[in-house]
Amino acid sequence: QIDQILIHQQLELLEIVTDFEENNKYELKNVLGQRVYFAAEDTDCLTRNCCGPSRPFTIRIMDNLGRQVVTLHRPLRCSTCCCPCCLQEV
Repeated sequence: QIDQILIHQQLELLEIVTDFEENNKYELKNVLGQRVYFAAEDTDCLTRNCCGPSRPFTIRIMDNLGRQVVTLHRPLRCSTCCCPCCLQEV
């Protein structure tokens, strides 16, 4: 039973050195620091580097056996409040 999940982004050396966005990867851990899930972003290079934090994405969350348990999808949407019907959503 898990009552809390801590999310840790894995840093990529190429991204740190060149400031070139790569697919984000995350470890989801319990309060004891044990990895219970792994998450990976699935976007193309052009989208990541042109849209930045407003980019659309799909994140797949897998258990420790590599089985997909959750898929999160965020479509490309407006990131300003001038059009409240088109704000970001997952």
